[in-house]
Amino acid sequence: MTAIKIVNLGRNFTTTTGTIRRTRKDITALEDVNLDIEPGELFGLLGPNGAGKTTLTRILSTVLLPSSGRAEVLGMDVVKHTKQLRPRIGMVFGGERGLYWRLSGRDNIQYFADLYLVPPEVSRKRIPELLELVGLTDRADERVEGYSRGMKQKLHIARGLINDPDVLFLDEPTIGLDPIAARELRTVILEMHKRGKTIFLTSHYMYEVDELCQRVAVVNKGKIALIDTPSAFKKMVANLEVVEIECREAHPEALSRLRAHPRVESVTMENREGAQALQIQAPGGVESIPEFLRILEGSQVQKVITRQPTLEDAYVKLLGKEALNS
Repeated sequence: MTAIKIVNLGRNFTTTTGTIRRTRKDITALEDVNLDIEPGELFGLLGPNGAGKTTLTRILSTVLLPSSGRAEVLGMDVVKHTKQLRPRIGMVFGGERGLYWRLSGRDNIQYFADLYLVPPEVSRKRIPELLELVGLTDRADERVEGYSRGMKQKLHIARGLINDPDVLFLDEPTIGLDPIAARELRTVILEMHKRGKTIFLTSHYMYEVDELCQRVAVVNKGKIALIDTPSAFKKMVANLEVVEIECREAHPEALSRLRAHPRVESVTMENREGAQALQIQAPGGVESIPEFLRILEGSQVQKVITRQPTLEDAYVKLLGKEALNS
């Protein structure tokens, strides 16, 4: 039996726009999604903003109803068997909502233990274990309002594990965390995986998915664009090199000429403290650097480096311009 099975799943929304003359607009959040996830797998879902990641996670965790198709978790239909399924899954959203700030960390977990009808003799043993797992034992009896954002997110995970779920849904759990807190949280996720949990993780961070997940699916405009291992995903760009050029006052015309260059696969740009950092994917990128610099003549080039492509580069190649807005 698969841990998660999704067959032809779809979800549509209707929204309104405008203030004086309001018009209705139909939005397809998910369309014909098919996916199988094995028991004990740490599976990642990657995609731009608005691609459908959170919508899919909410459907699988019984928070949202699908418009079409079906989804099963642990062999149970997420619509027909909601009551039987909920005690066996856990859900963790990124951010600070869902905790009671005037209660201590320990009391927060106890509250959710009571909601899940966890027997007192079980919760008395499990709560200290969870606090130790997420590294909050020393601060367990302090009010949550004094916790850092990283500590609150760790408490979210402890709360999501109080019912000892077989499947755990993590929706962008490290969003907004500083690098140290995010790294600590990833260590917790790996520890949960070692304990046999099936984990469904959504993330904006390519390096995070690369580090944690056994397989990854890329979702775009509500559809699955690719399902494979991170290493296979990176093979998409194995023949490319990435040339990073940091410059000032890069002219839009020069960027257009770079993108039109016959050897260039893609060009992305991000602003870095007043400068523009161009990332150019091209086979044999080193050989083309003189040509790239001639195209950028007039720009104040500050730094040029080359590197091997990453999972993020494969993501950009797969989704093109839409990946830049993720």
